[in-house]
Order: sequence, then C-alpha cells, then structure tokens
Amino acid sequence: MNSSEPEAALRPQYRSGAVARMVRMPVTTLRVWERRYRLTQAALSPSGQRLYSAADVQRLALIKQLTDLGHAIGQLAGLDMGALLAVQATHAQAVAGGPAAAAPQSPSPWRVGVVGAALFQRLARASGLPGPHEPRLLGPWADPAEAEAACATQRAQDEAPTLVLWHCPSLQPEAWARWQAEAPALSAQVRLGVVYSFASAAGRAPLLAAGAALLHEPTEDAALWRWLSTLGPTAPPPLPGLADLPPAPPQRWDDAALVTLAGLSTTMACECPRHIAGLLRQLMHFEAYSRECTHSSPDDAALHAHLAEVSTRCRLAFEEALARVIAHEGLLPGD
Repeated sequence: MNSSEPEAALRPQYRSGAVARMVRMPVTTLRVWERRYRLTQAALSPSGQRLYSAADVQRLALIKQLTDLGHAIGQLAGLDMGALLAVQATHAQAVAGGPAAAAPQSPSPWRVGVVGAALFQRLARASGLPGPHEPRLLGPWADPAEAEAACATQRAQDEAPTLVLWHCPSLQPEAWARWQAEAPALSAQVRLGVVYSFASAAGRAPLLAAGAALLHEPTEDAALWRWLSTLGPTAPPPLPGLADLPPAPPQRWDDAALVTLAGLSTTMACECPRHIAGLLRQLMHFEAYSRECTHSSPDDAALHAHLAEVSTRCRLAFEEALARVIAHEGLLPGD
C-alpha cells in the first residue's frame, strides 16, 4: 500500500443511499443505527448529508455481516475494527472446525408479511430500533388476495410469514368476512394483526373473536414497532380473555360492613383496621369495574380480565389480613 492509500480510505465520498446499497441494508436502518449508536465518524456535506469514507463502509459492512449472524447491534457498536475482526474470526474458526465446534445457530428469521404500502414503509423506517427479535418484512401487498397468492408461493419454498399485518384504515363490520374470503389459507394458518385508524365495536368484534391482534394506528413509528414486538416469537403468552375468566370468589364482607368496621374503635394507634377496610372497599369496587369492562369494551377484554384476576387475588389477601385484625381486636363476635 502506498502512502496515499490510507488518506484515500479516509476521504468522505459516499452518501447514505450508496452505502446502504453497498452493505445491503435499508437506508432507514443505516440512519437509525447511526443516530442511536454513532457507528462511524461520517462527515457532513455543505447541504447536511452524511458522507462516508471507504473505511466507514468497511466497518459498516462487517457490522452488518455480524448482525446477520445473530450478534446484537448494541454489543457491536462500541467495538473497534480489531475487535470486530476478532468476532468474525471466531465464526470462521467455528465453521472450519466442523459440526463439533460449530457456533450456535441464530434463531430462525421471524417473517412478517405486510398488506398495505404505507404500513410497510413505516415498519421499514422503524427497522433497527431496539426489540427482542427483529423480523424480516415481506411485501408490501396491495390487498388480502395478493397476500394470499404471494404466500402460497412462499409456503412452497418454506418462506411463508408467521404473522401478517393488514393496514385497514377504515375497519368496517365486513372486514373479517372479506379477509376470510380473499385469503382463506392465511386465515387458517397465519396469525393476523390489523392496524386501523377508525373502527366501531362491530368492526373489531369478529376479528377479536378470531384471535386477531388490533392496534389503533399510533403517530410514532416507535410505538408501532413496540406493538409488533409483542406479537413476535419471544412475546409473552396472551392474557386470558373473557371466556377464561373464572367467577369471582364471594366477598367476605359487603361495602356496608366494611364501612362499619372502619368506624369501630380499636387499641391499635396506627389505625390499620380502618386503612385495610378502606383498601378492601377500593379493591372490591375496582374488581367489579374490571369485570364489567370485559363486557363493555371487547377490544380490551383480555386486559380487563387480567386486571380483574389481579384485583380478586389482592382482595382475598386483604380479606385474610382484615380477618386477622378482627380476631386480634375482637371487633366482631364472629368472622
């Protein structure tokens, strides 16, 4: 290498779009990485555009290769080229060593099909934000019928999506029937997520009953990306729905009895009986409220069923605590 080559390697000359094509990543991902992790010392042109040197491109290409192998971008961002090359060498040695020394395989790609160009654009723009398992986006497809045809081909190649997102800005009552008619195989084999701007309870109800995930379209891409991560392979199991909510255990005291207990004098200077009785009243009211919400708000039924179960468990615990206080103070002749 002659003395002019290092200077040439450090000379800023490539714009973001060209660099993204060279390292084979969406330019939106490159911009997110740079903004969040400051991977290079890219210069700025007079117009404010980033300009990358050949050395910058080499570093980004190596980081992209390692993330494709399963390494987290956050763990690679702070490494210099020597450390990045050492990580790369570890993989090369593992492959050369044969099956016994092979490196652990990265998780199978999580494939998400997208019906709707605008939704696809927003997800691509958010790609690279922190998440448990970044998906591979497929599409975009114009409508359910096009998604059905594309997925039939991908299924034969074992490349079909595990989740399909449908951008349906106006969610009408016939939306679920349309999806079933135009995409019958997807309806039976792939989970559906629907992002909407306007909807009625009648439009949401059949989709919720079929197990679809619904989201009122958020303004920020990051909120959309966080919601998508909750549908991924590492997401926690769904909360119980209304059908899974067991009947509430009977209450030990009613509201009036708790008011009476709160007003009785005790030997305890801390007034714990009054405080516990007040907490119990609040828990009883919230428990009833949550169970009512599972009926009046079908799109939030699972969440309110979970809240009802939590408040029931808390009520039972505080009822036991109040029973001990009553026995200690002798406030009532019987429990």
